[in-house]
Order: sequence, then structure tokens, then C-alpha cells
Amino acid sequence: MSAPDPADALIDAAAALLEIPLRPEWRPAIRAHLEISLAQARLVAAFDLPDEAEPAPVFGA
Repeated sequence: MSAPDPADALIDAAAALLEIPLRPEWRPAIRAHLEISLAQARLVAAFDLPDEAEPAPVFGA
């Protein structure tokens, strides 16, 4: 028997923590959004900043 997928465990744990009922037909969409979010987080984490980089004092749009 194969090990359970960590993404499924995360989805189940988050739904339980937030007390959100999870319908089986929602799972593919939730997984897709999770995979996109994780891919974006990996891009941010992989971006090396120089040691002298500081956060911007003011953010504006």
C-alpha cells in the first residue's frame, strides 16, 4: 500500500481545523489551488536576496 499524499493530509487537516465540511467533488479544485500556491511559494523562497536588502518602509498601489 502506498503512503498517503501529504497534500491530501494537508487538505483534510485544514478543513478539520477550520471546521469546513469538505465535499468529495471539491477536492480536485482545492488540490489545484494548493498546488498553485505551493509553486508560487517555492518561487519566492528560491529568490536570493542580498544581506543588505531591507523591506520597503511604505507600500502603495
